[in-house]
Amino acid sequence: MAAELTTLCYLIRDGKYLMLHRTVKHNDVNKDKWIGVGGHFEADESPEECVIREVREETGYTLLDWNYRGIVTFISGTGITEYMSLFTSDRFTGTPADCDEGQLEWIGMDRVPSLNLWAGDLIFFRLLDEGAPFFSLKLVYNGNGILQEAVCNGKPMELFDVLDPDTGRKTGTVQERGVVHREGYAHATVHMWVTRRQNAPATGIPGETPAGEGCGTDVLLQLRARDKDSHPDCFDTSSAGHIQAGDTADDSAVREIGEELGLCCTAADFRPVGIHVNRCDDIFYGRPFHDCEWSHVYVFDRPFTAGDLALQESEIQSVRWMDLEECLHSVRDGSLRSCISADELEMVKQFLN
Repeated sequence: MAAELTTLCYLIRDGKYLMLHRTVKHNDVNKDKWIGVGGHFEADESPEECVIREVREETGYTLLDWNYRGIVTFISGTGITEYMSLFTSDRFTGTPADCDEGQLEWIGMDRVPSLNLWAGDLIFFRLLDEGAPFFSLKLVYNGNGILQEAVCNGKPMELFDVLDPDTGRKTGTVQERGVVHREGYAHATVHMWVTRRQNAPATGIPGETPAGEGCGTDVLLQLRARDKDSHPDCFDTSSAGHIQAGDTADDSAVREIGEELGLCCTAADFRPVGIHVNRCDDIFYGRPFHDCEWSHVYVFDRPFTAGDLALQESEIQSVRWMDLEECLHSVRDGSLRSCISADELEMVKQFLN
């Protein structure tokens, strides 16, 4: 196996990172990208020795202290695997010098995501900024530089196709879930509304209107888990989820309702309602959360009973039926603790009518 050992360091000062705009070398894999400073190991060097030397050579600064933050494994699709030791430092001295590989510039941390970066770099920037302990991050790219896989500490990370926020079309960029919600990138989801006519046979699920006592529609609501990364302990759509990079909406709907509710079905069991665009800006666990979802909305009204359900405990505490009109009123006046969009539920109501 062809492998390379490298270091990368981000110097920090006054809320800014020292970034290197790689513009000089024509055959540079990082051509026109913004990265930190660092380079390849020389013979018998340790990661610390390498990063001290590379920072001094590229910037003129001498590191006085540093933090070894993680190992990043790059698989680039070229047949070469790179193992990069990632450092940060806010203690250094010396006189800044010109770099022969590009232009050095202090960039505000909030501006970094707008630069021309590798998609995976935004993942480790998120981990750095959130103060993650020492991590091992694996990033797999195809031959065209598109992120295909990301694994953190041995656990696969979710990747989404980034959409144009105005048209919903794919931009050709793929990004990790945490970055998508941190930066507010548009992405696609599926929302499945499970419904029943109130004159239908009983299901044994709490909240349903007794048979013969109503002529409207009940909708199934899920109560989100208490430790969800967003909107914990809130009522939500019957079943919902993100569309993973490369997947279709129909396949995602089948997968999500199977995982969350335990209902085995096919795409033919869903009736498409339309697409609803939802934007949300909030803070959860002290961190900003920005959501821009293009949601493919479905109705699922195939009969089932409580015995058919197998709730995913990591996602859902419980489920209950609620009269659609009552639910819509409660969402609008805020009396129901939920993250349900009244506009989307109105779409469902109009569709069923």
